[in-house]
Amino acid sequence: MIKIFIRLLLIFTIVPIVELALLIEIGSYIGILPTVFLVAITGIVGVTLARNQGLIVVTKIRNKLASGEIPTSDLIEGLLILVGGVTLLTPGVLTDITGFLLIIPFTRPLFAKLASNIFKKYVDQNQFKTTGDFTFHNNYSDKNERNQKDYVDIEYEEEDTEDKK
Repeated sequence: MIKIFIRLLLIFTIVPIVELALLIEIGSYIGILPTVFLVAITGIVGVTLARNQGLIVVTKIRNKLASGEIPTSDLIEGLLILVGGVTLLTPGVLTDITGFLLIIPFTRPLFAKLASNIFKKYVDQNQFKTTGDFTFHNNYSDKNERNQKDYVDIEYEEEDTEDKK
């Protein structure tokens, strides 16, 4: 728990200080108004791009769910788009670069693979630390087998209790 606190403390103190220093440096070269304009434009373009890419990923997720598939990679990409959108709303050069890298479709798969590996490593390290033995097993080797689940069809009739009296 302390490890997480220290990481968050570093992120929320060092990143803004570096961002502020970069913005001051850029402002000294191109001026205050162009720097403010640059921050505003990257925010607007970033949010628009995040919205469009988010809608594309949501459509992919819906299509996969409708066909009975688990949209694991698309969910990870959706998370990356969300994080990218938030970082683009944060004023700064490094956060804007990070946000654009997480949102644009050419670089997002690289980060999705990295995030997937981190999640897998975390699950592998922590899967037996819970109170239960929860593990996910994919017992279906073929997509068609998923749709052919065993079920029991039961019909019932209510008895009229007045007829028996």
